[in-house]
Amino acid sequence: MQTSGTSGARATGNRASTVLGRKLGGELLRLRVAADRTQAEAAQVLSATQTKVVKMERGWVPVRDPDIAALCRFYEVHDDGLVSHLLHLARSDRERRKVKGWWNDTPSLALQAEYISMEDVALRIKQWQMALIPGLFQTPEYTRAMCIADMMWEDVDRIEDIVAGRAKRQARLYGDKPLQIHAVIWEAALRQLMGGPQVMGRQLAHLSHLAELPNVQIQVLPFRAGAHPCVGGPFHVLSFAEDAAVDVVHMDTPRSTIWIENAEESAVFTTLFARASGAGLSPYDSARFIDSLSKEMSE
Repeated sequence: MQTSGTSGARATGNRASTVLGRKLGGELLRLRVAADRTQAEAAQVLSATQTKVVKMERGWVPVRDPDIAALCRFYEVHDDGLVSHLLHLARSDRERRKVKGWWNDTPSLALQAEYISMEDVALRIKQWQMALIPGLFQTPEYTRAMCIADMMWEDVDRIEDIVAGRAKRQARLYGDKPLQIHAVIWEAALRQLMGGPQVMGRQLAHLSHLAELPNVQIQVLPFRAGAHPCVGGPFHVLSFAEDAAVDVVHMDTPRSTIWIENAEESAVFTTLFARASGAGLSPYDSARFIDSLSKEMSE
């Protein structure tokens, strides 16, 4: 399933579908079709109406753990890992729906609200960046320079809201259960003098510091690697289950946000990321490369 728009949430009457809800619904639909069962039969198993099954499969409503367990038994799903991943996805979706995140109180973050909310419940992110330092790695100076260059943000207060939002998001890199992030960054993003040599030098030094965190892996894809498979643009692969069975892909375009929720399509991006990672420098050599550029720009 591929969706696009400025938000990953859709409203349908008094129902709201979320990226995670649609992902879960699509998985339940796939299992029902594979088991050659009808929505009416599934509804009977749940002692519910067929309308409820429709809402579940379209991601319009949160799904309870007992309903998932009952449907998996009915569909003869014997893979414990698959059942576990569906339960984890459902819990993440319920958490996503009930919590009004801090990002919703900041108008300047409206275009990013759905992504930030997904990032907040994700366990792992694989990120490919071509032209910018990943948001979770940006220094305040770098973010300000980026906003000014964007021309979309001319109000100083709004720019500072974005800077503050970045700082809050970066808290996920620390704590008892930090976000696991693996980023592959094209050399161009490291050499682009966003804000000038001094700002960029400090940004690169910050990258070197982050690379020392056990939950952060940074690789550089150097120019000398030549042609690479990710020329189509940056993307994020977000995982919400321990076994990495549930991935969705996020991409920003100049006019919209695209979410790819279909398992087959998201697997393509996982493969693209693996190829970019394989063509990149090792984390150790990447750290040395970044450190060298940082010193060069600070001179």
